[in-house]
Amino acid sequence: MDLLNTLVDKGLRRELPTREEALAVLATSDDELLDVVAAAGKVRRQWFGRRVKLNYLVNLKSGLCPEDCSYCSQRLGSKAEILKYTWLKPEEASQAAAAGVAGGAKRVCLVASGRGPTDRDVDRVGKTIAAIKEQNEGVEVCACLGLLSDGQAERLKDAGADAYNHNLNTSEATYGQITKTHTYADRVDTVQKAHAAGLSACSGLIAGMGESDEDLVDVVYALRELDSDSVPVNFLIPFEGTPLAKEWNLTPQRALRILAMVRFVCPDVEVRIAGGREVHLRTLQPLALHVANSIFLGDYLTSEGQAGQADLEMIADAGFEVEGAGTTTLPAHRSDIAAAATAGGCGSKGSGASVCGSSATADEAGCGSACGGCSGHAGHEAPVAASVAASVAAPADGPVPAQAEAGEVRPGLVAVRRRGAGTDLAPNA
Repeated sequence: MDLLNTLVDKGLRRELPTREEALAVLATSDDELLDVVAAAGKVRRQWFGRRVKLNYLVNLKSGLCPEDCSYCSQRLGSKAEILKYTWLKPEEASQAAAAGVAGGAKRVCLVASGRGPTDRDVDRVGKTIAAIKEQNEGVEVCACLGLLSDGQAERLKDAGADAYNHNLNTSEATYGQITKTHTYADRVDTVQKAHAAGLSACSGLIAGMGESDEDLVDVVYALRELDSDSVPVNFLIPFEGTPLAKEWNLTPQRALRILAMVRFVCPDVEVRIAGGREVHLRTLQPLALHVANSIFLGDYLTSEGQAGQADLEMIADAGFEVEGAGTTTLPAHRSDIAAAATAGGCGSKGSGASVCGSSATADEAGCGSACGGCSGHAGHEAPVAASVAASVAAPADGPVPAQAEAGEVRPGLVAVRRRGAGTDLAPNA
């Protein structure tokens, strides 16, 4: 297929595909799906081999958010039955993080709901970062705290943070339909602040909110312009009690095509399968590892994920290996520039896609700017390596059809299991 050969060649050269080529990936048929995955896999292996980076999310503060992000179970006015609690103490967060590190996680993502942190919150998170790094030598820490004010990114950097997450979620053209309490430009500003402070930028999207192919391409091109080091691809979890509760728009095949398009547009960055992978990729999750090189381990912020042990077995069975703490995730040309930025450079880095101060699009303010979309992830109490307590999303009640039309969306296959609703899970479980 000429399109895929062209995209592989461009990916190996870190060359930006045309918008038409990116749209064509999303328009491929199910008969072509394995060819698309194989082509994206060539690009993935060029820059990341067969390594899979594990990330672990600790939910520092849950629910009660003043922002109105339509996708989020923690949003203002949400009727979703979720855990709600205020800030975890540094030692509690460190204990939760240790469970993820025991399971092989290389990065711990600290998430807090809310519009953005106060200066006191930044100090609090700084103490948490110190506690985690004291207990877990070599672990990376990413903060996901919402919109940043002037100077806060620098303070997080000084406190030991390695990265900052702030996703784009969707295209600039449709952003106002998803959130009203802050703007797309607000998100851009926060990502730029993180870049300028020398933090590694983590910024991604949420697919499945009713967006068009053009919207998906727009947001991924904006991420390329932002020059994010890691791009979490979230698949909407349609939570009951939120405005997007009825938006079941994704099939496993569609999710794979979206991941492949992201890989072709952002060939040499960490592409992470984030929130909703169990719900939408289902049994095709191992195929997605041929495209993405990073996943979250364990539960989401407000819903249960696949058991951590099952994740580790899936990685091994698919012929991949967990990336060790002593291995640099990014290819040399990106990690060298990142190191220069940390030493005092402008913070903008990559393959010539952007320059100092260049803007694009950023995501997850408001509801806490969670790493995995507001469907994010959280830590566990028991060591993951032994057996993570999270469960695979349970099948819905009633019969499951033995067959379905190709490309048919089948929300009845799964039921979202809310974390904490009717359970005795601890706040930091």
